[in-house]
Amino acid sequence: MRTICIEPQYEAWRAAARQLLARAVAPEDLLWSDEPKEALLFSGENSAAKVHKGEAIKVPLAFLDMARSAATHSDGRRWALLYRTLWRLTLGGEKHLLSMATDRDVRQIQDWCKAVGRDLHKMHAFVRFRLVSVNEETGREQFVAWFEPDHRIVRLAVPFFEKRFAGMDWSILTPYECAHWDGKQLHFTAGVPRSSAPDEDALDDLWRTYYRSIFNPARLKISAMQSEMPKKYWKNLPEAPLIATLIAESAGRVQGMMDTEERPAKPAPNNAYLKSLHDMNQ
Repeated sequence: MRTICIEPQYEAWRAAARQLLARAVAPEDLLWSDEPKEALLFSGENSAAKVHKGEAIKVPLAFLDMARSAATHSDGRRWALLYRTLWRLTLGGEKHLLSMATDRDVRQIQDWCKAVGRDLHKMHAFVRFRLVSVNEETGREQFVAWFEPDHRIVRLAVPFFEKRFAGMDWSILTPYECAHWDGKQLHFTAGVPRSSAPDEDALDDLWRTYYRSIFNPARLKISAMQSEMPKKYWKNLPEAPLIATLIAESAGRVQGMMDTEERPAKPAPNNAYLKSLHDMNQ
């Protein structure tokens, strides 16, 4: 049994899996780990290990896409299962494995990808940047955000923020890994505790004002809201303290809107184009 110790990143698994596949090392002969202290890559390997000399190994692109997503899941079984699936698709001769929705390995990878996709959606929706300083030399504002994902999704999530917030310097801190953007380059550092992130800034009041203004009591569905915005995220959202009050006041606000007399409709503007549309409808 060989212990394969890698960094908890898709690229590290792919590099190791490529070498193992070239040596035709069977999945059952491996123990995968992303704990650096356990062992070195290919520990216990015989220098005379055989090398696969058959046709060039072709890996389906669909599998690589699935593996890139599933590799960020927090389940410790992911490396072994991904390699076993890779083996089955290539040296195992099961070229059509991915089309078998009932296969346990395929189903498990799909479930991991779905969980990662949900986590990505939540991160894109619930990251809140806080202003911490302004660079005196460049004049660029510097922001920091804290987020607690369920999985190691930082590298999958940050292209969204890089594109949307390219004009400011920012850092996203998480327990798994941190991402930093300086307007030109993106780089990553190790994860940090919650205490490393700022608590509040003046923009929080602006965000709360915005949230209060867009809250529609007539369309309130508490179960749907908590499904889209689970309570575990509330502690890091500046608008969260408003939610209980807005919910409690919603019934009265709706009743107030219903009791308000209907305002008379304003006459349509004298616009030739709008008039032509009206005539067409008639």
